[in-house]
Amino acid sequence: MNYTVVLPAAGSGKRMKADKNKLLLELFGKPIFLYTLEVFQRDPNCDAIWLAVKEHERELIEDYVTRYNITKVQGYAAGGMERQDSVRACLEAIPPCGVVLVHDAARPFIDREVIERLVKTAQASGAAIAGVPVKDTIKKVENGIISETVDRNQLWMIQTPQAFRYSLILKAAQAAHNDGFMGTDEAMLVERLNYPVAIVESTYENIKMTTPDDLIYGKAILESRLQEEQK
Repeated sequence: MNYTVVLPAAGSGKRMKADKNKLLLELFGKPIFLYTLEVFQRDPNCDAIWLAVKEHERELIEDYVTRYNITKVQGYAAGGMERQDSVRACLEAIPPCGVVLVHDAARPFIDREVIERLVKTAQASGAAIAGVPVKDTIKKVENGIISETVDRNQLWMIQTPQAFRYSLILKAAQAAHNDGFMGTDEAMLVERLNYPVAIVESTYENIKMTTPDDLIYGKAILESRLQEEQK
């Protein structure tokens, strides 16, 4: 059941329309990435947290980690030009282990039960990712004209964490790097090795803080959870 989690945290604030790393933006007085770290800090099955960060932000992030007593952070890797490079840098830096989770530091609302099911599935099958079924009607459009209505029963919106046996994801990440292949997520790197990837149903609250609208939704989720804790 134990695992190590890798958190790429070297992003920017471009789509958030911010002048700094979006992870440093605050929700109720606390940076977004700290809410994410606290999920894994509190999970007894999490052995270690590794962060990929920008060199010029490392001191600031380390200060937050110390101030909020996030004791499971075991190391940092230099963030690369692309997210995939950042993840690979962490994978090559961490000690070999059983299961590795890769999670967006900008997804602070992941449910611990989902994490547990991901780890169990990855232990059994090698690879598992979080996702939720698509709720809206999906149409394929070509040159501004609908060409097809896609069966949404077969479509999922993919999230993180994505969980893998350490040896498998390291092999996939290094193969992609050697081949000059850039994927959209870690599962895609494993898929290109013709390895099956299982899906574990997550929650619709597991959103990624990407745009200003997400901050509004994030505050609503936090307020709702706080009210539940106070009952």
